[in-house]
Amino acid sequence: MRTPSSHNPDLGSSAIGVGSKQHHATTLAPQTPRPVGEDVAVPVEIKSGSKAQSRIPEVYSVQWGSAMWLAGLHIGCLFAPWTFTWSGLILAFALHFLTGSVGICLGYHRLLTHTGMEVPLWLRRTFAFCGALAGEGGPVSWTANHRKHHAYSDQPGDPHSPHDGPWWAHMFWLAFSTHGGDWNAFVRHWVPDIVKDPFMMFLERWFLPIHIVVGATITGAGYLLGGSELAMSWLVWGVCLRMVTLLHITWFVNSASHIWGYKNYETRDESRNLWWVAILAYGEGWHNNHHAIPRLAQHGHKWWEFDITYQVIRLLRAVGLAKNVVDLASMEQKKRSRAERTAA
Repeated sequence: MRTPSSHNPDLGSSAIGVGSKQHHATTLAPQTPRPVGEDVAVPVEIKSGSKAQSRIPEVYSVQWGSAMWLAGLHIGCLFAPWTFTWSGLILAFALHFLTGSVGICLGYHRLLTHTGMEVPLWLRRTFAFCGALAGEGGPVSWTANHRKHHAYSDQPGDPHSPHDGPWWAHMFWLAFSTHGGDWNAFVRHWVPDIVKDPFMMFLERWFLPIHIVVGATITGAGYLLGGSELAMSWLVWGVCLRMVTLLHITWFVNSASHIWGYKNYETRDESRNLWWVAILAYGEGWHNNHHAIPRLAQHGHKWWEFDITYQVIRLLRAVGLAKNVVDLASMEQKKRSRAERTAA
């Protein structure tokens, strides 16, 4: 899950080159993603634990844009104890849900990356805009990296596998190139559907200016309502602290959910279901379920595996804003229909 990097989101020009040695995820030539079937695998009981290796790959192609962006947000969080207000806390929670659950989990992940449902174009773009405000990068680079993750999950080529060390999977990978020196070819290969939308390319290209404008708007609104003290509170809590907590929660899906937890399905990777990540990450922590059947918009498969983002999707379907939702019920219906056709 990506943050802004030093790539060139203009598909008509060449991308910025990288160093001679790179993270192992860049050493493989683009390949067609290996398909993962939609049939449910046989449930297995696997004990908690990790097979992660403490091995950090050689990396030299630092993406300074990503590194400075992450450092700046974390520095801003240091002022949180001295800028607390109740309105700042409420603003942080509200924007956390809007950008995290609605923007990243629903918009970037289940809709754009895995096409687990269909929504009107205006709503698709609204979700993408909310996802961009999460601070994890534009929709093009985010979806490209995530599709690559599924194609090479916990194997050479995975941008963020704990096999390269838990801290690498959690956050260090974000500061290095994953596109092998040609960002344009990278995104054309992994997200040809996303790059066709000019609005998605706009969000990618203007990611940082959009954040500056939104941050200035939030700060300005705080100033108008309560002066400089409230302005600083809303900037620190509604922008910096909100984004940093969301970033780390999202990163726990990449790291902790590939190290600890249990498996409902046997998969070729170390993906696991981890309850506390599922709570913090709006249902994304039921990660083994997701890796077993990636296109499902429903990540909780057992009755106790609560998935709040899927509840949002159910609401959208109920009011007619989402259709063709790929969930367990639709998958079972598809199986029954296939069996009936075979029997006939």
